[in-house]
Amino acid sequence: MSLVADAETPTLELRTAAYAVPVFTPRADAPVPVQRGSFPLRVNLRHGGSVDVVLRWQILGVQEAPLLIVLGGISAHRQLAANALDASEGWWPQQVRRGGALDPFTFRLLSIDWIGADGAVDTAIDPDDQAQALATLLEHLQITHVAACIGASYGAMVGQHLAKRLGARLGHLVVLNAAHRPHPFASAWRAIQRRIVRLGAEHEAAHEAVALARQLAVLSYRTPNEFAARFTDKVALDGGVARCAAEPYLDAQGERFANRFAGTAFLRLSESIDLHDIDPADVPVPVTVFAARSDQIVPVEDVRAFAVAVPLLHRYHEIDSVFGHDSFLKEDAQVQAVLIDALAGCGGAA
Repeated sequence: MSLVADAETPTLELRTAAYAVPVFTPRADAPVPVQRGSFPLRVNLRHGGSVDVVLRWQILGVQEAPLLIVLGGISAHRQLAANALDASEGWWPQQVRRGGALDPFTFRLLSIDWIGADGAVDTAIDPDDQAQALATLLEHLQITHVAACIGASYGAMVGQHLAKRLGARLGHLVVLNAAHRPHPFASAWRAIQRRIVRLGAEHEAAHEAVALARQLAVLSYRTPNEFAARFTDKVALDGGVARCAAEPYLDAQGERFANRFAGTAFLRLSESIDLHDIDPADVPVPVTVFAARSDQIVPVEDVRAFAVAVPLLHRYHEIDSVFGHDSFLKEDAQVQAVLIDALAGCGGAA
């Protein structure tokens, strides 16, 4: 396998393995079947105790197609793209579409709502707890083999733990914008966000605090170069208060998030990112890794270290992007190419 990078990227030693699943050929005129469910289960938490939860899941695609698990960041959910049960566009319509890398006419796509996203779990949630719940769901659905798990950001952290749990039952892991542990700078950034949320809860301003914490998070997901190009107006006085050009954008981002996320959900899922810790040597499946050099919260050096250390590296991709950590959501063409390459052995397009 070749290394996809440029002269600035250090050479990575590649340890590869062949993998294959039966190839599925879809009917051109077939509608996409959609299944949804809610699965009650008990999760034995990694950091002590157990909790009864309801795991909400969705599958797009026909029964015979290779199954992919698709996982996003902490704000992601089971709605990947518009479908017959839900017309909202979802969080990844750029990739989950007819002719896209995650074509529901070619693959069967399993997605979930995160444990804790409903605010019902007020205790420490480890990414491995999410993986445990997913593995239990697979047993419940009588799914014995997963062609690939595609994880982005937090979803890639969960995917690493899921790979450790599933072993040979998982054909391939795609890790987008994540490493094997959080960076101390990023953890400090998130700690401040959590303090904002707790402070707001203490002063009867929980909604406003979640919105403000999300605004700070958005800054960490993007880059100074994007803001310099996008928000060019000078700071101006508005009613005697200085306001910058990015404030309306940040306000909208924060409000949209706070309308969906309770403070408890934000706190526990933010903590879960910082609790992520896995030995790359324990990821026993072929792995595709993608990183952006401009990512402020998952430094490219950490992603390289993860890629070097996994036993079976399929391919490592590294790009320049003005969108930083959000490159997996914004760099549609480059991410599609990465996914198509990774899934070529899973019954998808070459």
